[in-house]
Amino acid sequence: MSEPITVTIRTAAKAIVLHAGQILLQAANWEGQECYFLPGGGQNPGEALADTARREVEEETGLTVQVEKLLWLREYIGANHDHADTEAGTHRIEAIFKCTPTSDPSRLGGHQADDLQTGLEWVPLDKVPTVNLLPHSLRAPIAALATGDPDTPYLGDIA
Repeated sequence: MSEPITVTIRTAAKAIVLHAGQILLQAANWEGQECYFLPGGGQNPGEALADTARREVEEETGLTVQVEKLLWLREYIGANHDHADTEAGTHRIEAIFKCTPTSDPSRLGGHQADDLQTGLEWVPLDKVPTVNLLPHSLRAPIAALATGDPDTPYLGDIA
């Protein structure tokens, strides 16, 4: 009989920081590939998710932002995806917020970058479908922000 899998649920907040038709992305090197991620990270106990998004953006990018609204709720249940053998115990719940900078968008450089982070880049929304933004399933909804906010807030279990 195999050992039962211990599942850990992690709540996090990610930010869609928009300015002048562009989105701020973290450039990264993950599993040997150059890619992009949304700024954001894990929620601290007692911290509201909007505050998590604000804090993480400032730590990772140096920007202060105003959280405008919740755009999406995304889950990632590791047992259902490509790395099920190593991530079967992973369950992440991410709140993805629309944010606008309240500090100078040209002055980037956080004091607590992620380990994988190699830089920061403003990417035009219409270019998002062509960049290696992870997870890939976020590219189309993010690009669609150029024409308005989404109607469907729950993205489900996507990788």
